[in-house]
Amino acid sequence: MKKILLAPVVAALGLICATSAFASDTVRVGLIATYSGPYADYGRQFDAGVALYLKESGGTLGGKKAEIIKKDTGGAAPDVSKRIAQELIVRDKVNLISGLDFSPNAYAIAPLVTQAKIPTVVMNASSSAITTSSPYMARVSFTVQQVSDPMARWMLRNDIKEAYVVVADYASGTDSFTAFEKAFTAGGGKIVGSVRTPMNNPDFSAYVQRIKDAKPQAVFFFFPSGVMPPAFLKVWKERGMEDAGIKLFATGEATDDSYMDATGDVAKNLITSHHYSYVHDSAKNKKFVADFEKEFGTKIRPSYFAVAAYDAMAAMDMALKKTNGNVAGDAVMKALAGLKLDSPRGPIQIDAQTRDIVQNVYLRKTELKNGKWVNVEFDKFDLVKDPAK
Repeated sequence: MKKILLAPVVAALGLICATSAFASDTVRVGLIATYSGPYADYGRQFDAGVALYLKESGGTLGGKKAEIIKKDTGGAAPDVSKRIAQELIVRDKVNLISGLDFSPNAYAIAPLVTQAKIPTVVMNASSSAITTSSPYMARVSFTVQQVSDPMARWMLRNDIKEAYVVVADYASGTDSFTAFEKAFTAGGGKIVGSVRTPMNNPDFSAYVQRIKDAKPQAVFFFFPSGVMPPAFLKVWKERGMEDAGIKLFATGEATDDSYMDATGDVAKNLITSHHYSYVHDSAKNKKFVADFEKEFGTKIRPSYFAVAAYDAMAAMDMALKKTNGNVAGDAVMKALAGLKLDSPRGPIQIDAQTRDIVQNVYLRKTELKNGKWVNVEFDKFDLVKDPAK
């Protein structure tokens, strides 16, 4: 495959954009996501959220016909993501880019969208520094630090003073550990041990036994949504950790709504911190869930991926309406700054300075309701910013 020399082509595109920012009646959005492999559900959830919003908007963004160009990375694949972004910018001539489920993929394309001045709305990638990697990136999902810090604070409020920390060994895992440790120790808590596990579906038996031998008061863990959390929870239950008196807490990836049927009772009573639950009690969410089930059935549930995709489209739509259809990068990014939306998860906004998400973070408990395992919200932290910013 021939390498694409991006710089001169982008320069040429810049001249084109300067004269045609308003010209086309179509807005072309490149959607970079995972559609194959063990994390293929990420892409399916993105597609569902995009489809639901476009049905509401009549298939338009900012009054123009929306064309979605989907590209599969196959997972966390920065080199693939970079190549895809080049294709979207140079060959497909997209006006905006979105998707981006894994943080390494978002970081990989940051120099390209900066050079080409392509507004990019992140639908999931949750490493804190992503929006600082390019002035043309905004985020409508969450950051791992944003949901890890409140969990540490909540645990301290509930007399948990010692914790063992387990995170996946990649950028978001590091972010989760950093935020939890900072908030927990600042409030008088003590980290009594920690471990970083590889991403390639490890056998958690040895890690859990190590924790059991350490006899901590509690364990906090972070893994990406998908195959790792259920595997960890299964071993946790088999090793009798609850009977040993060790309390378990996690971020909401552990009980991602789209995996709850498969996860089952190994997550019973698990307390998690996150920004969305399938059973979030609001009129907006009830409509969102009803529309999702009408379109896609009840075999899959809408997860925070679908909600973020829905909100990303809403943000693009609102921004393009503010620019009167101008898709020029600087104009769109200015319109996104400070944008406020009514989301199925609750009120959200894009911080004007950081271009990052501000939102409620909820404490939830996994319970069986009407024959389904769900995340029941029982406490919250209002309008939380990423503590790293």
